[in-house]
Amino acid sequence: MGGPTGLDEGRVARWLEDTIGLRAPIAATLITGGRSNLTYRVEDATGRAVALRRPPASHVLPTAHDVAREFRILAGLSPLGVPVARPLALCEDTTVTGAPFYVMEFVEGVILRDRAGATAAFDEPGRHAVGGHLAATLAELHEVTPEAAGLSDLARHDGYVERQLRRWRTQFEQTRVPEADVENRVLEVADRLGTDVPPAQRVSIVHGDYRLDNTVLAPDGTVRAILDWEIGTLGDPLADLGTLLCYWAEPGDPAAALLGVAPTTAPGFMTRDEVTAAYASHSDLDLGRVAYYQAFAYWRLACILQGVFARYRAGATAGDAGSVEGFPAHVALLADLALATLER
Repeated sequence: MGGPTGLDEGRVARWLEDTIGLRAPIAATLITGGRSNLTYRVEDATGRAVALRRPPASHVLPTAHDVAREFRILAGLSPLGVPVARPLALCEDTTVTGAPFYVMEFVEGVILRDRAGATAAFDEPGRHAVGGHLAATLAELHEVTPEAAGLSDLARHDGYVERQLRRWRTQFEQTRVPEADVENRVLEVADRLGTDVPPAQRVSIVHGDYRLDNTVLAPDGTVRAILDWEIGTLGDPLADLGTLLCYWAEPGDPAAALLGVAPTTAPGFMTRDEVTAAYASHSDLDLGRVAYYQAFAYWRLACILQGVFARYRAGATAGDAGSVEGFPAHVALLADLALATLER
């Protein structure tokens, strides 16, 4: 198979030529990979570029990494003005490159992954504007009804947070690590969250992982595209806001460097309260319980990191194993942050 991991450039080039008119030969570059769907920039002989998404090359769960579902979400949202990459074509023939895949337009812009990138891309007023644009875009997404996007049958309409609590608690309990003494704290948070779930005010299309580095920004800080719809579904829109706030670290936050140096710690970025206010100014939802959703996001991230650490302990050492050693401390910190947030 010629080309980067997971992509047969020759066969994919022929399929792209027949389907959307790209000109062979193509040059493909892996942009993001790992445990999530793989994303490639594909450029043809004329310089036209598209993005291609396919499942990971190994360790794919039967119900995970459903690129056809992801393509369907983009196809539903794109005509409605939601900033997403326009989907171009879906290939479900696994003989082309070993797995289903889809292609979408390649959206040029800035993706902020760390503090250095944020200070290089925007001045302080520009960084301040980014928070408002992210909040407004999220509120606008949540105004789109599942029916308008043709997605009303995408998932159940009820019990989103309750199902998430059951799912992640079960995963946490199945990935216990003896030397990671965090079980009591994480399960205490789960019990607290489970006994006081706010009633959902609306059923919306939720992204599931809405954060700064899952968006492409224009030079003025507006959102050109929301990326990575892998866990998009129907549910409580305020869970998305909680996720945004969880990752929106402020200077001096104990979790600011948890997964790298958070871009939002650079001077000029809005505070979490300002981001919340910006969302509120574009939404009619009652945000009185927003702390619950932020605590839920901290707790969910704790469960995710525990699973990564357990797989590392079991011998799956792909990636930067050095950073994984600190995950038990991160899990404990996230549980403490969740408890403190619930008690605000």
